[in-house]
Amino acid sequence: MDGRTLDYGSLEAASNQFARSLVAHGVRRGDRVGLWLPKCHEAIIALYGIMKAGAAHVPVDPQAPPARLAYIARDCQIAGLVTMSDRAAALDEAFGGGAPMRALWFADARTEAAPPRVCGLPGVPWSALAAESADAFACPALADDLAYVLYTSGSTGEPKGVMLSHRNARAFTDWAAERFALTADDRVANHAPFHFDLSTFDLYSTAYAGAALFPVSPRIFSFPAAVARQWANARLSVWYCTPSSLILMMTRGGLDKLDLSALRVLLFAGEVFPNKYLRQLMALAPHARFANLYGPTETNVCTWHELTAPPEGDAPLPIGRACPFDEALVLDEALTPVPAGGVGELWIRGATVMQGYWGRPERTALSLQTIEVAPGLMDRAYRTGDLVRQRADGELEFLGRRDHQVKTRGYRVELGEIETRLAAHASVDEAVVVAVPDDEITNRLKAAVVLAAGAAVTADALKQHCAATLPRYMVPETIEFHAHLPRTSSGKIDRRALTDA
Repeated sequence: MDGRTLDYGSLEAASNQFARSLVAHGVRRGDRVGLWLPKCHEAIIALYGIMKAGAAHVPVDPQAPPARLAYIARDCQIAGLVTMSDRAAALDEAFGGGAPMRALWFADARTEAAPPRVCGLPGVPWSALAAESADAFACPALADDLAYVLYTSGSTGEPKGVMLSHRNARAFTDWAAERFALTADDRVANHAPFHFDLSTFDLYSTAYAGAALFPVSPRIFSFPAAVARQWANARLSVWYCTPSSLILMMTRGGLDKLDLSALRVLLFAGEVFPNKYLRQLMALAPHARFANLYGPTETNVCTWHELTAPPEGDAPLPIGRACPFDEALVLDEALTPVPAGGVGELWIRGATVMQGYWGRPERTALSLQTIEVAPGLMDRAYRTGDLVRQRADGELEFLGRRDHQVKTRGYRVELGEIETRLAAHASVDEAVVVAVPDDEITNRLKAAVVLAAGAAVTADALKQHCAATLPRYMVPETIEFHAHLPRTSSGKIDRRALTDA
């Protein structure tokens, strides 16, 4: 990364040293340690060192404001924090003298000069780790101990921490490494930030196989052309990222002009991938394996669908069938199984299902429930909030979010169906539809559209395009054109920002 390399032997030694430094400063099994720093080798060393110490890592968006980090630190009662020296003053102000942790480690402090202090807490320069033993460290953690906490946006406006164990993570990462035949010869792209659950594949499936990991430098993360060139020039063989990131590489990054002959596995997740772009991408790498992975943060990946040919038409890809470590249940409101072909809500039980939300037992009880999963068999399952239909071949079709179904003019509307229709237009790169509350008709439909480079189309023409296949009440009343859509730190479209606009 940025010209630096780190071999597995060095990672093992450095993470052992960091684990010993954590323990020396009072970090114990079950504690939480935060990471608030850009993607770098030190961050990867810290991830492993924290887990070796028996603690759980809490990665925070490196671009998040200090106030958000302070909220998460207090909410999760972190025992320590790994960050950069230039963030100390902002942290000191954000915590206002009341930081919960016992020490901070500064990943860029490599001199013997006194490291900065936050709220009077001791600061440990990274260079101090050299004094610790690099010998193997006896990790006290067990398989069901907490491995990491990922904070996601909450409906109340406050982030909520998803608690995941070592067993939760390894059920997916070990399977994925084997299913997609990762070997020590692979060169794996890492696009997702470490606070986004897609990164678990990048970090741990890669390590499982002894493959080489190529994290995207923070300097080029937001420049799709630079990312595409780096991956092609480095001849990376395995890619895993969101569809929108891949679409930008095609539409803005010149992916069609690059040599993708080294690519053998391309995985995508997190969003619906419009078929017109998926067909283009598969044509650029016809020799590669393509798979659609599905799962919320609370389950990591729990279903998968591998493509055998480019998709036809505009119907979204299926999310496939449950991975072997999980079971997918399609249930109605009475928690009764829905027959094949019927629409129901997807529930997931199995090895990857989270432990719960940190410090939120009421929210946990709503999402994790003990239900009858087979006649006479009770088990804990996670309610995804996603509506699905099981096809005759057993594969699941994703139909949209329960919370993306809205009422307008007395009709129940699935916003994803309108988005699929808009995205099918040749001039449209991206499309999102949101509901704007209205006293007269409950909700008015508003679309936000990004046009393809050089394309020109009017809002009226797009409405006519929708009206050709959708009923009148599903045609957006307003269509706005954007140069780009607002995104969250994980790269997904920020619907809340569009709704509030």
